[in-house]
Amino acid sequence: MNGDGHPARGVARLVEGRPRDLGGFSVRRLLPAGGLMTVGSFIFFDHIGPVTFATGAGLDVRPHPHIGLATVTYLFEGEIFHRDSLGNALAIRPGDVNWMVAGRGIAHSERTAAELRLRPAPLHGVQSWVALPARDEETEPAFVHHPGATLPAREIDGVALRVIAGTAFGLASPVQVFSPTLYADARLDPGATLVLPAEHAERAVYVAAGTLQVEASRFDAGCLLVLEAGESVALYAPAGARLMLLGGAPLDGPRYIWWNFVSSRRERIDQASEDWRAGRFAAVPGETERIPLP
Repeated sequence: MNGDGHPARGVARLVEGRPRDLGGFSVRRLLPAGGLMTVGSFIFFDHIGPVTFATGAGLDVRPHPHIGLATVTYLFEGEIFHRDSLGNALAIRPGDVNWMVAGRGIAHSERTAAELRLRPAPLHGVQSWVALPARDEETEPAFVHHPGATLPAREIDGVALRVIAGTAFGLASPVQVFSPTLYADARLDPGATLVLPAEHAERAVYVAAGTLQVEASRFDAGCLLVLEAGESVALYAPAGARLMLLGGAPLDGPRYIWWNFVSSRRERIDQASEDWRAGRFAAVPGETERIPLP
């Protein structure tokens, strides 16, 4: 929460995470928000946890569909086992990136592996969706796993930075994006400052942990700061902080979002809904359940 009740200079808008119960654990949802659907091409942004599942429990997101977007899972702690309708089956761990392009349609599940349920299992991270440009909405579905060691990183003046997707601070991620993108993980030591340049047209900063100060205004964990375009902003962490930097080029037009579907055409979402109801999406190997259409 903003300690003095209003955003600082350079901050266009403040969004506070809204709790959402996903069955056994909660998330903070930042995007979409009232009057704010996207920052760059980011159209969905959930902060997962931190949560510790009891022995025998865990994450059980049954197979569900997506169209018109790419999902990006990035963990701070814990592990999620991913399966999809292309046949991919692997664990994502802290610092790794799962980049799943839904395009014309994909289904996937997200679970806690059986061996992790033998003891209490922590989970903490961010799940986001990137809306695809209209020309790419019907692209072939794809999935690429990028281990954390393959992502560009640097440490300087008390700031540890890792570029998840796109470009930032002269670094470029190997993740193949569809438009100019900013997505980075920044850990600031107590007393450190990170100056975020005006490289990207749209930018936001999410305070995942700690406290952030912009000029005289302080922002606690759970706040998304949407920044003014065209100027650098100094991000100061008096007691340390974990930040997610996101944004990029504006989308090429408005989007419709319903359930797990994103499209520039409302009728395409209607078609995807009927396709899921009728079982026309490819199945996820190794799974026998699925989430029904709401």
